[in-house]
Amino acid sequence: MVSIRAENLGLAYRVRQKLTLAARDRRMVTGGRIEGEGRSRHVTALEDVSFHLSAGDRLGLVGPNGAGKTTLLKVLYGIYEPTAGRVEINGRVDALFNINLGFRREATGRRNIVLRGLINGWSQEEIETRMEEIIEFSELGDFIDLPFKAYSQGMAARLAFSVATTLEPEILLMDEWIGAGDPSFQEKARERMATLAEKAGIIVLASHNPALIEKTCNKVLELEKGHVKALRSVEDRVRSKSD
Repeated sequence: MVSIRAENLGLAYRVRQKLTLAARDRRMVTGGRIEGEGRSRHVTALEDVSFHLSAGDRLGLVGPNGAGKTTLLKVLYGIYEPTAGRVEINGRVDALFNINLGFRREATGRRNIVLRGLINGWSQEEIETRMEEIIEFSELGDFIDLPFKAYSQGMAARLAFSVATTLEPEILLMDEWIGAGDPSFQEKARERMATLAEKAGIIVLASHNPALIEKTCNKVLELEKGHVKALRSVEDRVRSKSD
């Protein structure tokens, strides 16, 4: 059974800062030694984040820029290793953070389907079996045989979403960009996401679009400066906004 459990999750990382000219001069005057061109400090991106998701859950991540939404998605995908707490994930995970991820600009859309499929661990047979379904869902038509660099943002988003969801990942992590494209495709995307969730899947979607969150998700995790501000059902969130 698919599930995600995060317990007291935290992430702190080190960033480098360039020394100002004045600071360097002060250290030289006092006989201090400059090691490298900068100094480091730690930034806490996430702190004490806890939640549990099970089959059928669709979690919306909301909050201002810098709240930690994308960072949390990357922790769940394994790009970042948490520095505190733990996260346990059961299920096959796919992610849509960047519409260019896994695609080569010079290759055609058709060739990129093959490349992205291989990256995802699909067999050549699975790719060939799903190829026409992916092309049809993406609505790219003859553009599928043009280089990816010629695609608009909406076209690239349609192709990326079509590839990622065709083999029905058990857990799908998505960032804001899914709102790109025309309204009819957005509706198709929402219907497919709902179908994925109904088939015992989990979706975690970060977005600044309240309408998208309310139509797609059943739970909402609100982040602020890396902390959990609120975790509640979509119904409770809508109710609180109307009160």
